[in-house]
Amino acid sequence: MKGNHYKMSRNKDKYDSANRRQQIFLSQEDIAAGKKTNWSGLEITGCVRNISPSLWEFEHLTALYLNDNQLLRLPADVGMLTSLRTLDLSSNKLRSLPAELGELIQLRELLLNNNFLRVLPYEIGKLFHLVILGLMGNPLQKEFMNIYNEPNGTQKLLTYMLDNLSSS
Repeated sequence: MKGNHYKMSRNKDKYDSANRRQQIFLSQEDIAAGKKTNWSGLEITGCVRNISPSLWEFEHLTALYLNDNQLLRLPADVGMLTSLRTLDLSSNKLRSLPAELGELIQLRELLLNNNFLRVLPYEIGKLFHLVILGLMGNPLQKEFMNIYNEPNGTQKLLTYMLDNLSSS
């Protein structure tokens, strides 16, 4: 991958709560001056259960890797990251997804493998640029998986989702 990426990981065995590291992305002065970070990708892995609300302010991000964590839910604020082209939520504990995922119209890659998803928001049908959709390892309803497993299944599933969105 090209571009500047920032990786933040916490190893629970290595760092106890008294010795927890905190990363400052921009100082308060930089933020007040309107400065932006110059990295386009962010990876946060390592048993993370909750995401700081400040993450949704990084509207310039084009790649966000939140895979291999303990996330139970994805906040609706994810819809603010409209520049995202890649979103990896694989190997978490997600049971549902917010409808606001449909706002990420630049997405080309959405990885949701190995979660606890039974249904998908129909708003995913609005992701016209989506090329890669990872759904394996989820207890999804048969209607979704039957379409997904067909040849050209991702595009067929997106069309199905969009059709059902407009009729609901």
